[in-house]
Amino acid sequence: MRNALLLASCLLAAAACRREQREIVHSPAASHASGGIVRLSELQPGQPTPEVEVRNASEEKAYDINEGKRLFAAYNCSGCHSHGGGGIGPALMDNYWVYGSHPENIHDTIVEGRPNGMPSFGGKIPDYQIWEIVAYVRSLSGLVNPTVAPSRDDHMQVKVAEQSKKEESTEEKKKP
Repeated sequence: MRNALLLASCLLAAAACRREQREIVHSPAASHASGGIVRLSELQPGQPTPEVEVRNASEEKAYDINEGKRLFAAYNCSGCHSHGGGGIGPALMDNYWVYGSHPENIHDTIVEGRPNGMPSFGGKIPDYQIWEIVAYVRSLSGLVNPTVAPSRDDHMQVKVAEQSKKEESTEEKKKP
């Protein structure tokens, strides 16, 4: 009787718990109209194509951005990009983007690679993981919603947090 009562209370407690509903299958990747062709400027031969904004669903999910951070380390992106601060590869934390900061530009850079440095990861990394890495890379320079962006590691902070700064006294402010 005691075991049955304990089992019933455990089942009741488990049924009362609310859990986040997560998709078992990843959402389909964002599609881009460029067909994998990265446009470096507006000046292209032929008829101009209308600009289509790509929506990366991974940029709206904190879990996906954190997975992108994990994958960035796992695929050794830090080996060239030094945790986003730049090294052999360009910095990912500033406002200067050689091939564009839009999600489709970063995706195509990862998939197709770039001359003289960035290798092609197309066919080596699943597409949903590439979109997670894209979301994380964009979060490094503040291009995603800050409510879903992961925090940077302490050693990679660009500036001291506001609450960590010492306030200057009025006498110190007056001194030249």
